[in-house]
Amino acid sequence: MTILIISEPDDVHAYAVFNALKRRDQSDVHLFDYEQFPARINLDIALSARDSSHYRIWLAQDKFIDREAVRAIWWRRPINSGYQALNGNSAEHVSARTDSLMTIQGIWQAGSCLWVNDIARAAAIRHKPWQLDLAKQCGLTIPETLITTIPEHAQQFWQQHYGQITCQLLQQACAETHESRKVEWKELTDIDSSKLAQIIFQELVPGTADLRITIIGNEILSAALDLLPSDNLLCAQPNRRIYQRHELPVDMQHKLLLMMRRSGLEYGVIDMRLRPDGEYVFLGIDPYGHFLFVEHACQLPISDLLAKHLAQGKGSTAIPLAAQKAA
Repeated sequence: MTILIISEPDDVHAYAVFNALKRRDQSDVHLFDYEQFPARINLDIALSARDSSHYRIWLAQDKFIDREAVRAIWWRRPINSGYQALNGNSAEHVSARTDSLMTIQGIWQAGSCLWVNDIARAAAIRHKPWQLDLAKQCGLTIPETLITTIPEHAQQFWQQHYGQITCQLLQQACAETHESRKVEWKELTDIDSSKLAQIIFQELVPGTADLRITIIGNEILSAALDLLPSDNLLCAQPNRRIYQRHELPVDMQHKLLLMMRRSGLEYGVIDMRLRPDGEYVFLGIDPYGHFLFVEHACQLPISDLLAKHLAQGKGSTAIPLAAQKAA
């Protein structure tokens, strides 16, 4: 059976899992580069009410991948198709790229193979307000958060937290690298509703450690970066110190697994902060999150576990009973 990894060129995470699959004697593994479509990679869809149908991706003149032979797909980090390199960024060509992406997605989503992650569910969880609400429903502590178009409410939020609040653009809130900064009072005294609508305000959470938690199916791998009093709490500096393995409390593991199952994700990277009083605060989840830096620092078998999950080709749809009780 075939395993397909869809990503962008030079993605070291894709190659790490590809090599892990090879070590598991998975011989039929393909790295699908969107930049090669449709310049060097072609597709072929034949549908019939009477005869059998087929969905195929042609990698070469005499070599193709049939959808029915695919066991699992890792939707790692796709980018726009080769239309960008061929034709630029005119409205017509942007439309062509969008259509080609939808066509490729349609081929595989119509099948029954394992998706890591399902495209629609991954897109949904990147909506920051929804992921925070879902985390709360699953029993996780979240930062005090405000999204408003009313300037007076933003000012009240600043006062309630004695100015210890941060802001970032909503569209950047789920990015792998995003800018979050402290809010000054004068910024809120002369701001209009249209600009406020783009911003998410949150309390600045004090902490003793930042956690990077990778979840694959029902496997949880946690790493922590200790914070010093002199650290900038807006952005930890992982390059200055090394992450260490961290053992999460059992009830916290159950809550995180519950969130994964309710979101429909097979893979996710979760950021949390440990408060001085020992409380864990959920900061966000990324369905495409990086993991190699904590894998290397802590010797965590993330690539291997992800390869194992893809090779098994079975989703983790059931919510563990203990997780349901924990929430």
